[in-house]
Formats: sequence, C-alpha cells, structure tokens
Amino acid sequence: MQQISDLPPQAIAPEKIVIEAIARQRLICARYNGAEMVLAPHMLFMRHGDLYISAFNAAKNWRSLEERRLGHFKLAGLSGVRLREEGFVPLPDFDGTPPREDDQNLFAVELTGNRAAA
Repeated sequence: MQQISDLPPQAIAPEKIVIEAIARQRLICARYNGAEMVLAPHMLFMRHGDLYISAFNAAKNWRSLEERRLGHFKLAGLSGVRLREEGFVPLPDFDGTPPREDDQNLFAVELTGNRAAA
C-alpha cells in the first residue's frame, strides 16, 4: 500500500501531510514567512473556516525545556510542506485542547497514559 510519504511533495495537499505527521508523530519541514522551519505538529484545527496547525518548532533554540511551547500556524501560510523521517514525542503539557474556545479540533496526536485523546 502506497503511503503519502512515498509520493512527491508537490502531488500532496499540505493538510494530508500534516495529518500523516500527526498520526505517525513525525516531523515536517516547511517554509513559513520566508523561513525554513522544522515542526512537530500536535494538532490540526479550524479557525473561522481556515486550517491551522499547533506545532512545536523543533529547530528553534529554546533556553530551557520548560520554555518549549506550541506555536499556531495558518496552513495556507506554509509552503513546501514535506514529511521527515524523524519522529517526535509530544510536549508533556499538550492536552489536545484547541488554542481558543471557538477553534474546532480536527485531528491531534494520540495522548497516552492518564490523558485522553482529543
């Protein structure tokens, strides 16, 4: 069975790459506001009819582990989205709750232990 990661990036809608990355907990690369980013997507959500992702910027130099947090990126602003082989572990404080009350969670990483999946 062919997987999304087996197809050329330009042949795949970015939201499909993000969904596979969330499901398999794999990093993605993308350009956002002209900068190349390595993201660990935790959630795909809808805000006012637009798709967004909540993702940890794995390439950013964080001063401490406690400082790490999710950023929220409009999917339409990401270009050249590609799935990477490297996996990620979800941030420990991620609970699957969308950033704003009126955001609609579409898909999120599976939470284990005593945390419920969103």
